[in-house]
Amino acid sequence: MRMLLFGSNMAVPSSSSSSRCVLTRVLSRLQGAGLNNQQVVCGESLLVLSVDRYIRDTGSALYFPHTVHRGDDLYDVTVTDGDCRLRVTLDPSLNRLVERNVLSCGTATVNAALCRAMSGYVLVTMEIADGDTHLTQTDTHSLPWCTHTQPGPLMPLTANRSSYLPLWNNVDYSGESWRHDTPPGGEEETLQGVSPGVTVAELQRSFIGQRDFARGTVQRHMIVRIINKSHLVHYGKAEQNCECPYKGVLEVCDHTARVCVVLWNSVCTRWFSAVRPGMMLRLSHYRVKPCYMQPEHSIVVWLRKTMLETYYGATVLKRTQRDIHFLFHSSQLLSCPHGNQCDVIGLLTFVGRAERIRGKGSDMLEYRWLRLEDGTSDQPITVKLFATSQPETHRKLRPLSVVVCTRLKVVRSSSWRPGCFYLTNNENTQVYTTGQHSEMPYRKLRPIKPFLQWVKGLDDRQVMSRALIGGFFVYPPPPVSLEAHVKEGAPELLGGAELQRRVESLRYRERDSFCIQATVTMVTHCHRGQEDQCLVWTDRQASHLGSPTSSATQMSPRPQHARTSFTSPKRKLSTRTETPRKRLPLATLQGDQHSDRGVLWDASMEFLESSAHHDEDEDEDDEDEDDDTWSFVTAVAPPLVRPVAMETLPLRYSHAQGEELAGAAMALQPGEWAGLRRHHHALLERFDPAVTSWYTLTLKVLSDSVVIETVFLPHSPPLPIPLPPHNNTWLSILSHGAFSPDTPPPSPADLIGMATQLANQRLVCVLEACHLGGARTEIVLTRAYSL
Repeated sequence: MRMLLFGSNMAVPSSSSSSRCVLTRVLSRLQGAGLNNQQVVCGESLLVLSVDRYIRDTGSALYFPHTVHRGDDLYDVTVTDGDCRLRVTLDPSLNRLVERNVLSCGTATVNAALCRAMSGYVLVTMEIADGDTHLTQTDTHSLPWCTHTQPGPLMPLTANRSSYLPLWNNVDYSGESWRHDTPPGGEEETLQGVSPGVTVAELQRSFIGQRDFARGTVQRHMIVRIINKSHLVHYGKAEQNCECPYKGVLEVCDHTARVCVVLWNSVCTRWFSAVRPGMMLRLSHYRVKPCYMQPEHSIVVWLRKTMLETYYGATVLKRTQRDIHFLFHSSQLLSCPHGNQCDVIGLLTFVGRAERIRGKGSDMLEYRWLRLEDGTSDQPITVKLFATSQPETHRKLRPLSVVVCTRLKVVRSSSWRPGCFYLTNNENTQVYTTGQHSEMPYRKLRPIKPFLQWVKGLDDRQVMSRALIGGFFVYPPPPVSLEAHVKEGAPELLGGAELQRRVESLRYRERDSFCIQATVTMVTHCHRGQEDQCLVWTDRQASHLGSPTSSATQMSPRPQHARTSFTSPKRKLSTRTETPRKRLPLATLQGDQHSDRGVLWDASMEFLESSAHHDEDEDEDDEDEDDDTWSFVTAVAPPLVRPVAMETLPLRYSHAQGEELAGAAMALQPGEWAGLRRHHHALLERFDPAVTSWYTLTLKVLSDSVVIETVFLPHSPPLPIPLPPHNNTWLSILSHGAFSPDTPPPSPADLIGMATQLANQRLVCVLEACHLGGARTEIVLTRAYSL
């Protein structure tokens, strides 16, 4: 196994300049303790600069034999005391803190206990401090390390892996090892006059019918164009010792045929982020093997240790294969059958928050909802966009951008609405947004011109009025009848205790659907910023039956607290709570109303200009750590209205604020997370909320009388699809999930007055739960069907 960065034989600095460094003093004490599991507590505040994830290997059990069954993930944490930096491994018993985003970049800790191990140093226990810390310097990336050896590219400490994984999915790339070289060439005449040593068809004929496919390395170079690029595949397993377990698949062609090219291991980390559809490749020193991935190809080209050169814009090949499929309009998609593949272009008007669902095994799949408009129909293009191994592009997605999505597939279900469909990824999906169009070949496709004319004719203010970011969003929406919901495969009915267990097992941003049978015991209407003036209806009889004096099982809330103490792995965690602070109302944006004019014109000009206009990155919405959404309550008491989470309600997008947010992210250095985090929250709170009020329904589960507090949003934009009209009674509103579209909605006072309709009603309730970080879990009631 390779030499680890902070091994037990590493000495710590002894100069007088390091005597004031808290971490240096702690490491000196650990050096004297030896490898006897003795812990040394750092009483000073430490700041978490980064949290990096990777997969165990077979040797990792030697470091943590007592936690071998706690999952495959390990985490390295970089901390600072303000004078120097130290990288340590998080004890796997604390992995849950990262999985629920309690411990993250920017977290302040106190009383951190460290011990020595064969791999270096292990962070065993800590206390998470709430609020700002005195460590406020922003130039943390230039701080010295607590050892004499200056690290090169940061690699995992307790597993023989060459790079880290992203925290929230396995599809994107992460870390310094993925920094690729700038592709050579780029001029049209770069490859003029260069003849390939072998064509794809010649290569296929040479190997078809022969048994020995792995007979050596092919020296003759081949010139091909990329027509498809798959997402990144990480195939690392805890029981395997592959140092660089990555694979990327390219579908390439020349004028004779198509073939799959596979980038393996270190070749993948070097070149995957550098290549893209439309590029030319010159390949040599590769192997040819039978193709089992795609039936239409007889061979596959393996690149392990190879010579690979990229050229963008070279015209040496005849374009017998299209770089992009025909661009579909939203009007054409209405009749597209299920499973069809298509490419779309549109103006982005809604960017949902990042969420996750469980994939195969323990993998988490990250996605967000997008809505695009192209002017050809009233129905927008709805896209469930999973990670495409383009993390930089996904961070730039924001309203008023022109977005092109390729290789999407149409998803239709046996929905109660025949026109209800959406688009989602396949393995070759690529996304391009403002700042990337000028160099792409699709700029000259025929459907682009009418789309650009439509964009230029739009009124910026009208588009801004429907431009939204974040918020709760469900699609396809559940049916309006229980029979249709059961027919479509409703989740199994759960008891209250099982629901609590499932909700508490959710990881950060993980979302899941649940069904329960319950009655409504309380309805509350609240307006943002006026939580002390809410309207309340209470079913007194149900409240009495659910009181603490009864034998009913109750769920206790876990309030957000000032400090959470995490003890050693053999002990239970203890908490100290304070009275929750009220959330201040969001401040409305008072900027210049003319600041958003011309945005759509600028977005369309990129397709006409030859040079790219690079927009600045926009960081993903971060969690609001002052929010306090308790989902489970112990009894019906005088109402204590808790503010709804910022992530639950959609915000109206402002281009000026969005540009300021992106500019702040670009201006800061990598280590300046503290200023970015505070600025990010300040800017988000200046967006106008699209929904200013909400309903809270308190449900009592029929099976075990557990009481659950849920959020209900009957008028939350964007509405997924047009709804049929109904009579706006409570039961019809709950079964449709919204007010009737053809009549004015009842006022909150009238609706609360009508809540007696819910007394003693047995309902099948459809819930959507999403963990928002820390102790905050959002539970939204999307449908309730009367029995």
